[in-house]
Amino acid sequence: MVNQLIIWLLNASTSISVLVITSLGIAITFGLMGIINFAHGELVMIGAYTVLVLTQAKVPLVWAILMAPIASGVVGLLIERLVIRHLYGRTIEILLATAGIGMVLSQLVTILFGAQSYSIPIPTATVTLGDQAISIYRLWMVLSAVCLVGLTYLMFARTRFGLEARATALNPEMASARGINIVQVHRRSFVLSAALAGVAGAILAPFTSVSPSIYTLLVTRAFITVLVGGPAVVSGTAVSAVTLGSVESAIAISTTPAFGQIAMLVCAIVLLRLFPRGISGAWGKYL
Repeated sequence: MVNQLIIWLLNASTSISVLVITSLGIAITFGLMGIINFAHGELVMIGAYTVLVLTQAKVPLVWAILMAPIASGVVGLLIERLVIRHLYGRTIEILLATAGIGMVLSQLVTILFGAQSYSIPIPTATVTLGDQAISIYRLWMVLSAVCLVGLTYLMFARTRFGLEARATALNPEMASARGINIVQVHRRSFVLSAALAGVAGAILAPFTSVSPSIYTLLVTRAFITVLVGGPAVVSGTAVSAVTLGSVESAIAISTTPAFGQIAMLVCAIVLLRLFPRGISGAWGKYL
């Protein structure tokens, strides 16, 4: 019984961490900017391939992970400057443009690296809990998710940029009248979202295989998490990830992972039926 509980807690914390890590960037563009960025999966992919290239060049894994958000952030800046900034306020056009950009990035990576999957060695250190040997990397991934949530919350709650971003999301006309540069705020928010996508790809790269198509499913799950989370960009996304990840793990451990994913989708549908504006719509906060 104790071992089963340990296994469930480990699987649940891992599933929740994956949802949190992949969802935060989407929550910023969708929750604060109202943009559906269909190229987010490819930005995650860029972070993963950055880690792959650097580790193959014998760069330590820690430094490779730190470089990944820079690479994705730079690509995000180019996308925003060249395309997105001309389409603000035009939801369908942005959706189509980012979908096209995502296809281009995916094909470029396929041309450069091929369509095969690559693996990145995970540090082999483990800790023992009960009869279970738990990978240090999985625990570090859980800690990274907690730290990302905390840092993102502090950024939007305690910095001038966060104040301007929230003001722009709530009332862009009033924010502009108070002297806030809306275009600059949108640009910084989009680059931050891209950098968080790079962090997600970097952290998950050793945990999963690296290929051009593997991140589509992860980002689809992340979109569902953000929708269920509602308008509170950080807390809503976190609560949604905990809820959906726990349900998925509870069902998967007693049946199969496929049924776990089905249960997660059913839970998301039920929650959206009960809370049409998302879970956080009930408490009316935007962080």
